[in-house]
Amino acid sequence: MVKPMKAFIIERYGKKNGRRMDEMPEPVLREDDVLVEIHAASVNPLDSKISTGEFKLILPYRLPFILGNDFSGVVVRVGSRVQKFKPGDEVYARPDADRIGAFAEFIAIKEASLAMKPKTLTMEDAASVPLVGLTAWQALVEKGNLKKGQKILIHAGSGGVGTFAIQLAKNLGATVATTTSTANVDWVKRLGADVVVDYKQQQFEKVLGDYDSVLNSLGGDTLEKSLLVLKPGGKLISISGPPDIEFAQEFGLNWMLKQLMRLLSFQIRKKAERRQIRYSFLFMRASGDQLARIAALIDAGVIRPVVDRIFPLESTHDAMAYVEQGRAKGKVVVKVR
Repeated sequence: MVKPMKAFIIERYGKKNGRRMDEMPEPVLREDDVLVEIHAASVNPLDSKISTGEFKLILPYRLPFILGNDFSGVVVRVGSRVQKFKPGDEVYARPDADRIGAFAEFIAIKEASLAMKPKTLTMEDAASVPLVGLTAWQALVEKGNLKKGQKILIHAGSGGVGTFAIQLAKNLGATVATTTSTANVDWVKRLGADVVVDYKQQQFEKVLGDYDSVLNSLGGDTLEKSLLVLKPGGKLISISGPPDIEFAQEFGLNWMLKQLMRLLSFQIRKKAERRQIRYSFLFMRASGDQLARIAALIDAGVIRPVVDRIFPLESTHDAMAYVEQGRAKGKVVVKVR
C-alpha cells in the first residue's frame, strides 16, 4: 500500500492561492531510481515561475504536483538497476525538470541526477547548492568556457546564483565584476568579486568594458545594456530569458514552440550579432557527475554556500514569499526533517 507523505503542492497555476501543504502518495520507484528521504530543500526563483504557470508550455506538469527543485537527504531504497548508491548514503541533487518535488518528505530520482553530498556541509547547507551550483557550472564552464585571465560580469552578486558563480569564476582564474546594492558591496568583495558596481550609485554599462562574458539573471533592460560591456567575440548568457532556438532543440520542443522561441529571442540575438556577441539562454539541467565535481570543490574549501534563512516545511509558503521579495543574501532553505 502506498503511504501518504507531507508535501507542498501546486493545485492550480496562479500568483499565490494555488499553493498549500497537503498529503501526497509516496513516490513510486522505477528500476533506475533512488528513493531519498529528504532532510532539506531550497527555494529558488524558479519555484515561483513554475507555480505561476510561466513554464507550463515547456514543462506540462499534471496538477496537483509537488514543488521544489533541489534537496539533500538520505537514500532509503534503490531500484534494481542502481549501482552507485545504497541505503544510508547522504546525497544531494537537482531532480530532472520533468520530475521535480523536493518540498516533500520523500522523492524518487534518477541515479544519474544524484551525487554524494559534500562531506563538510550540513544537510541544510548542502540543499542550498544543487540548482545554483549547476547553473553556475553550466553557464561558466560549459557555455562560457571561462578561462584564466578572462573577465566576467556576474549580475546580482548577492543572490543565490551570484554568490556561487563569483566563487566558481574566481577558482577558474577569471577577473570578476558584479552588480549589487549598497548594503552588499563589502560582502560580495569578501566572496571574491574584484570589481563591484553599486547599482544604486552607478550604471554598470558606463563603468565596465571589454569583458569576455556576462551572466545575466535579471529582467528588464539589463540584458541589452549588458551587450555594451562585452568585447567582440564575447558571450552573453542569460538564465532569465528570453529562451532561444538552441534551448528549444535541447528540450525537444515541437515546431510551433521552436518558432515561438526564435521570435522571443529575435531582438536580443540580432543586437548581439551586430556587436559580434553570442547570446544564449541557459535552462539548467540535472547532472550527478557535475554535482560530484562541485562537492569536491566545496570539500576542498574553494566554494562555500551562502544560506540566508531556514524555514520549516510547514512554512514553505512564507519561504517563497521571502524569496519573491528579491532581498535574500544567498539561498533560502526549507528544513524537512
